[in-house]
Amino acid sequence: MEYLNDIAAQLGVSLWLLVVIFVWSSVWKFLALWKSARKGNVVWFVVFALVNTIGILEILYIYIFSERTEKTQEKKKAAKQTKKRK
Repeated sequence: MEYLNDIAAQLGVSLWLLVVIFVWSSVWKFLALWKSARKGNVVWFVVFALVNTIGILEILYIYIFSERTEKTQEKKKAAKQTKKRK
């Protein structure tokens, strides 16, 4: 609890205001996620779910997803070369 008080003091707000802001944003995030899922808007759902990831999504993209894309492209290129040889 002392840690949260230190954060609130550094921001110059009360701890209760931080709690209210957290609850407020969580409720709206939940509602937006629920509505986008019900409407089938996958892109919006993903955006709502991933906002404020503190760089985690970018790190995953750089080290995992971009490598998968490169490997997939290499496999496609090798398959094309194999077809040309036949």
